[in-house]
Amino acid sequence: MKRNDALVAAFFAMTLCATAAAEPVSVKHIQRPMHRFMVVRSEDGKTIARGEFSQVVQGDEVTMRLTYHFVDGSIDDEATTYQQRGTFRLVRNHHIQKGPYFTKPIDFTVEAATRIVTSRTIDKNGKIHVESKHMDLPDDLANGFVGTLLLNVPHNTTPFRVGMLAPVGGGRLIRLLISPEDEQTVHLAGQTLKATVFRIHPELGGIVGVIARLIGLQPKDVMVWVREGEEPAVLVVVGQLGGYGPVVSSDLVGSSFGK
Repeated sequence: MKRNDALVAAFFAMTLCATAAAEPVSVKHIQRPMHRFMVVRSEDGKTIARGEFSQVVQGDEVTMRLTYHFVDGSIDDEATTYQQRGTFRLVRNHHIQKGPYFTKPIDFTVEAATRIVTSRTIDKNGKIHVESKHMDLPDDLANGFVGTLLLNVPHNTTPFRVGMLAPVGGGRLIRLLISPEDEQTVHLAGQTLKATVFRIHPELGGIVGVIARLIGLQPKDVMVWVREGEEPAVLVVVGQLGGYGPVVSSDLVGSSFGK
């Protein structure tokens, strides 16, 4: 679905942040090197992209990268480095979305240590514009590794919030409310496993939330299925890519739901 880019930027510029204090998630499961594959399907079950996930660990720093290659040639490429030292803390995040699938391409970098946020855009004449600015970022900023946080909270956790820097208007801080929903059975590589379903709700409060619903810019909730146990894993993510457009399902290759 097409979006008016100026309207999107103006809307997020109005977004009100929740007042909840930063609450970094404690490390329960140390992340290790891994390499996995994902498949993205539309609501009618058609495969629209395939993804590759890799994770490298150096000391207490983890660098993860998730790249989706779409059948129409589009690319969604996100690289994130975070620390797992008692609690999880973002180091840097670089997210690129480009191609016909995305009506508003992005090239957005967050350097948490220096608190520098950089946006790269290309105008209609092909000229590259780079805008960098200093921002007051919360300690619980979770760009790029919300899924990792879900691996480290109990299945019956109380709802909690984390920060997210949206790549619009040079960077707009919003809050995500994360709540456990229920448990479901998932089949993976011949095993029947229990998974906790988490709901991620972007909080747009007050008049902003009302306007969002009226003009159709309210981001939809994201649902995440997380395998329980000693080695938890994100199995399925259902939501919008980039916070707008159609809802898609990103599944770990080999996973399916029990009836």
